[in-house]
Amino acid sequence: MKCNKTLLKLTPLFVACTLAVSGCSSTKVQRVDANQEVALSDKWNAKDSQLVAEAMINDMLSFPWVNDHLQREGSKPAIIIQSVRNKSHQHIAVDTFLNDLKRSILRSGQADFVANKDVRREIREERKDQELNSSLETQNEMGQEYGADYALSGTINSFVDEQGGDRVTFYQVDLRLIDMTTNREVWNGQKKIQKLQERSRFGF
Repeated sequence: MKCNKTLLKLTPLFVACTLAVSGCSSTKVQRVDANQEVALSDKWNAKDSQLVAEAMINDMLSFPWVNDHLQREGSKPAIIIQSVRNKSHQHIAVDTFLNDLKRSILRSGQADFVANKDVRREIREERKDQELNSSLETQNEMGQEYGADYALSGTINSFVDEQGGDRVTFYQVDLRLIDMTTNREVWNGQKKIQKLQERSRFGF
């Protein structure tokens, strides 16, 4: 009987402690601006992808090859993005970086963008379907595609230096633009990002 009385006295205290612990471990989620950088670590993030793409495309379009092409051909150059290989130490969403490159090219208004082979294959299938099922007035003819004048490709590399609880992560993006007629390299760009992550008393 005495044990039951003791248990009854301790039960409210136990419940209060449980509620306090639950309150301390609660999770809060909030929406933030997609353009705002939220850096939780020194890993490559969406803001890195956006900034690198914009900087490199601006640099690429400032080189003489753009005006040379306009004078020679009388039209804007057409660019196709080939592979950008991730050779870094971490997983990077390369597709996101490629999309950032595409948007930067289109936004500039100085060059046209040609879809890659996978997208072209889907569009060609659609045109074949149109030949069978669409009216003559609305069909899009085969053999009217724009060919790319230049091919853009490159790599993403990284290395990590760690000492005394601090860590520096270095990223290097290298891109090159090749004239598809002559195989001349008309532009070569490089962008570096360095991030310092300092160890707190709780560790990384």
